Amino acid sequence: MENENSPIAIFEQLSIEPIHEKYAWRICDFVTVNSKRLQRYFPKTLAQNLTPTLSQIFVEQKVREYQKKEEFLFVLKDTESRKVTGLVYIKELDWDKKQAELAYCIGYDYEGKGITSRATKILSQYAIQALGLQNLQIIVHKTNLGSIRVAEKCGYIWQKTLLKEHTPPNEDPLDMELYELGA
Repeated sequence: MENENSPIAIFEQLSIEPIHEKYAWRICDFVTVNSKRLQRYFPKTLAQNLTPTLSQIFVEQKVREYQKKEEFLFVLKDTESRKVTGLVYIKELDWDKKQAELAYCIGYDYEGKGITSRATKILSQYAIQALGLQNLQIIVHKTNLGSIRVAEKCGYIWQKTLLKEHTPPNEDPLDMELYELGA
């Protein structure tokens, strides 16, 4: 596996890097600035990063999961300011089926610039080539048009509606749309 300090890719003043302990404060900043954006689809990430102490615990756990190949969290980072601009997870890994789900979020300041699509495309290739996965999934709500565009731009194909797949805090369960990419 790559050196945990080495970027997976660098493009347009951004880098994609594996989670590392040095990101705890920056992830806390990212999450608190983007809390409204994260509360519906990333409630656990939000809750686990509301303070620097919580972020440190979160990052240490994610580094361990990365090393054990249980879940892979990548940080999108501005190479000049070193600010965290987004997160991409490769999660729900099923090594027997060679399948995983990608989940992504981008900060308000970086929305609509193609960054999430570029990072998702790079990490989809990484999941297939470096991790040996064959089936990747993106699960999105039908009203999240930006996320649907990302999935489609990256070659993911709509498969079906997953009934009551996700329950945001203080809401009823939501039906979600399943998009897949095969190797």
